[in-house]
Amino acid sequence: MINFKQIIASIISKATQINEKELEIYIETPKDNKNGDYSFPCFRLAKELKKAPQIIANEIKEKLDQETNEEIEKIEVTGGYLNFFINKEELVKEVLKEIENEQEYGKSEKGKGRNIIVEYSSPNIAKPFHIGHLRTTLIGNALYKTYKYLGYNTTGINHLGDYGTQFGKMIEAYKMWGNEYDLKEDPINKLMDMYVRINELCKQDESILEKCRENFRLLEEGDKYCTELWNKFKELSMTEFSKIYDILNVKFDSYNGEAFYSDKMEEVVRKLEEKGKLIESKGAKIVDLEYAGINTPCIIQKTDGSSIYATRDLAAIMYRAKTYDFDKCLYVVAYEQNLHFKQIFEVAKSLVDEKYTKGLEHVSYGMVSLPTGKMSTRLGNVVKIEDLIKGTIEKAQEIIEEKNPTLENKDQIAEKVGIGAIIFNTLSTANIKDQIFDWNTALNFQGETGPYIQYTYVRTQSVLEKAGFVPKLDDIKIENLLDEFSIEILKLIYNFEETLIQVTEKNEPSILARYLIELAKAFSSFYNENKIILDNKDVQNARIYLTYAVGKVLKQGASLLGIEMPEKM
Repeated sequence: MINFKQIIASIISKATQINEKELEIYIETPKDNKNGDYSFPCFRLAKELKKAPQIIANEIKEKLDQETNEEIEKIEVTGGYLNFFINKEELVKEVLKEIENEQEYGKSEKGKGRNIIVEYSSPNIAKPFHIGHLRTTLIGNALYKTYKYLGYNTTGINHLGDYGTQFGKMIEAYKMWGNEYDLKEDPINKLMDMYVRINELCKQDESILEKCRENFRLLEEGDKYCTELWNKFKELSMTEFSKIYDILNVKFDSYNGEAFYSDKMEEVVRKLEEKGKLIESKGAKIVDLEYAGINTPCIIQKTDGSSIYATRDLAAIMYRAKTYDFDKCLYVVAYEQNLHFKQIFEVAKSLVDEKYTKGLEHVSYGMVSLPTGKMSTRLGNVVKIEDLIKGTIEKAQEIIEEKNPTLENKDQIAEKVGIGAIIFNTLSTANIKDQIFDWNTALNFQGETGPYIQYTYVRTQSVLEKAGFVPKLDDIKIENLLDEFSIEILKLIYNFEETLIQVTEKNEPSILARYLIELAKAFSSFYNENKIILDNKDVQNARIYLTYAVGKVLKQGASLLGIEMPEKM
């Protein structure tokens, strides 16, 4: 596809003798299309050219006006900005050609040869999969799918919380009360009940807490009873987690959790000792990070000799560097762990090559809750994902029953709408913001929601069904797609791949969610202003093809977020 940014950078480069690639980085898309399709801020050149931005803009425009370029319609100066208006006919031809040629529109080989790891979800076994796991699971899944779509060799890792003192507690709880619970039915909630009970007991009795610590030490040493019980908890948990992942369209390539690195931690300790980084503090082994401006030391080994999750994360970095030779290793984990990742990324500089430490990124995100407030697994007041999904689907069923009671396959459609509402609501907010999940907002068919995008897609399919065909590209006359509503859609479709690139550059799926809303809105405006099925066959063909293109991009974009499109609603 024609790269208009590249063309603009090239013609500015000829006028200024400044490197083309350097210029392309600064080319913007104006918020108001009155300021053109692309804009170049000339204050970026003021220092180098030693002139005021407006003077630079006028001088460049004067040079460019003397040349002809079929891709650029006109150039205007506003303040210190050069505003470029692209040739609309070239835009229409380019987009329609790509839509016809590409089975998966916007897919590319941009990331070919680069290895990306995305670590996401990572729930603790023997505990319910609750709403607090929702954002890591869905943000990570969207990033995984988008990187893969752009040609990166992408590995999705579910770093299960399957190790640590909490399992010493679970083992002690089972020893004390296991005969009270039948784990054949609803096992996770029963394990959760035991966990809440043992935590309460540990608060009251220090000797019970010591027994829990001893259980974990035995587990680390491979004690048969503790290991068998731990395996049982893990197996029960994975069965339940898999049901949730299937419903949410979430995939992983590896389930190597904390326990996988239990035999790899000695190397971490040894290397840090060799580098003189480990020091003793109150019986524990730590790395002092004050030299890096981090006032809290990183604990590597506790006073009783047992490991901590920082040690396992460091072992994981070493293993992943050797196994995957990663260019980027993303950790989709809540902002509450900001300090933890600052610590381990700094310590990792003593363990692996600089190439790998440069690729370590913490994709932090805000908390998610229901209007009732925050949750705690220790206290037992959690909102389970399973209940959230069930409740959302039921509400979607109620809405469908009210709006379209004769609809076929209502249950399957309600499931797609309900799941789509959860996914879109989760991903439409910028990662770093805290979020409250509200059913009334998420399931609003008129708002900026998943159901609104699904409804717009269904509308495109209804038009195509009514038309009974999709025209061939040769039957489309460009002049019938030069109106403002069509051009707005075509500009958005043109920018689909660029949107996906921005998602990966910023590790921010909300960019794609916002794009889909804008495309759906643009089609709604087009649909409201234009009759599509009409007597003028040339106009009809053009509008049907545009409708087809919108449906194709909406479906592809939604699938990268994990959302399935119903064909009817």
